[in-house]
Amino acid sequence: MCHSVQSQQEILKIKGVVLDQTKSSVPYAAIGIPSKWIGTSSNEDGNFYLELSKENLLDTIEVSSIGYITSKILVKDFIESSEKTITLEEDIVSLDEVNILNPEQYVKLAFKNLKNNTVSSVHELKILNRFFAVENDEAKFFVEHYIKVKDVGPRGGDGVNSIEVVEGRKSADYRFFKDERSRKMYPINFMIMIDPLRRGLSINNYKWTKIGDSSYDGEDIVIIQGVSNTKERQNYLDPVFYIGVDTYKVYKTRNRPSNVMYIYKKNKEGKLYLSYHNHYTRRFKDLNEHQQNNLRTKSKKAKLAVRNEIIVIGLETDKRKIDTKDSFVYDKKMQDVSVKYNSFFWKNFNLPPPTEYYKKSVKELESIYNVPLEAQFNSANK
Repeated sequence: MCHSVQSQQEILKIKGVVLDQTKSSVPYAAIGIPSKWIGTSSNEDGNFYLELSKENLLDTIEVSSIGYITSKILVKDFIESSEKTITLEEDIVSLDEVNILNPEQYVKLAFKNLKNNTVSSVHELKILNRFFAVENDEAKFFVEHYIKVKDVGPRGGDGVNSIEVVEGRKSADYRFFKDERSRKMYPINFMIMIDPLRRGLSINNYKWTKIGDSSYDGEDIVIIQGVSNTKERQNYLDPVFYIGVDTYKVYKTRNRPSNVMYIYKKNKEGKLYLSYHNHYTRRFKDLNEHQQNNLRTKSKKAKLAVRNEIIVIGLETDKRKIDTKDSFVYDKKMQDVSVKYNSFFWKNFNLPPPTEYYKKSVKELESIYNVPLEAQFNSANK
């Protein structure tokens, strides 16, 4: 990746990468100027993009991630650095077992303080939502929406006030198995439905165990896993919480198999809001002889996978500036939402740096019939 800083019309476009001391990338780190409500996150490869103005030259960029000491650097110094790299130092934590609470108590306190610890007033999230459908480890379909969501955070329960699909684009659909076991629900709504902080938990119905410790932005964290003890338990819903030992803030949640993840970051008041979410599922489908012939394979099973990614790129809390309109997409699959392709918007939109997964998927989609992705967008989004 080419890291650069460009200045056009008083705008500073900053690209860089977040690494640890072993030069490994640090994914999903929070990067920004909290006092100015400016921020972004590194992608899964550690790369980030941040748009500032010349007025921010003497402001301080803060970079924080679970398990690392928060790093700070002046915007001016970062611009002048030869390598656009921010290196985080691992924060070694070993909590005294005598001085920590029972794991279940941390979970109860986290839920008790949820409203105070999160952005719980009416706000608007600006989100990039990406969906990939994969068959036998090759991308066959891609949908991307830029949306605005009006919400009140976890206290809103299993629903949001409104969702507006502002722009969208999708590739040609090369799937052999279309809509296999696909739920008729917009991804944001499904994300909220399975979110342990929003759907609520019967805490006493879980066995809670401390499985590790870490830190975030100067606060020690306990990592606590819950395993349901009910007969109707669904393994993929067993939660893992990353909870601050002093504030009881939940900085991250995931499920036990780690294929569902939610990451939160602080606003300038220190309250948390969703920063990133992904949900990856994979299963195998038995093939009959006819399907084997069509797929030109001798394998008796096909590997099917979907990946849904939510990247929060903006937060608005000023009610006078919140203008989300409802697109009424709750019971629609993402690919079924009709959005005319606006090439001008996507060419000028400040997209996050492409990940290796994204670049690989685009290459696979283009190689099927040697049709560039841009041509697919123009053809499939009329």
